Parts: sequence; C-alpha cells; structure tokens
Amino acid sequence: MTKKVQDEAPARSAEAQAWIDENVAEQQVRYEGIVKEMDELAPTRAKWYEEFLHIVQTKGFSADGDRRVVIKPENVPQKPDRPDRVVF
Repeated sequence: MTKKVQDEAPARSAEAQAWIDENVAEQQVRYEGIVKEMDELAPTRAKWYEEFLHIVQTKGFSADGDRRVVIKPENVPQKPDRPDRVVF
C-alpha cells in the first residue's frame, strides 16, 4: 500500500488550535441565534404553508408560460408529524 499525503495530518500548534476553538465557539453562538429565530418563526411559516396550499388548490401555479395547473385536494401532501427542518 502506498503512502498518500492525505493519510497523515500535520501537527497543529497550540496557537492554531486556540484560534480554531475560538472560531468554533463564535459560530456555535451564531448558529444558536439562527435556530432560535427560525423556531420563533414557526407559527408564521405554518401560515405561509396554508396560504401556499390554498393558492395552488384554487388559482394553481404557472407550469409553462400562461398555462396554470391546479392541484386537487387529494394530491396535496399531508403535513408530517415532525418539526420543520430549516436549512440555512
């Protein structure tokens, strides 16, 4: 088996590790703030979902040019029994 460059990581200095730890802590604080905002937005997001589903069942959506497609109520997916996952 041949030795490859990616098989061995260079030693990390204490200064570099401290910098990484500091940045990870800052990113974790930002992440927790974003998650908190997204969780607080959940009731509003639920209203947006309802409005969207109402629109696609009544007016439809633009599929191609001026052709609109209305979604039948039986074809609308059911809301899953789990909290929303917001990817940001």
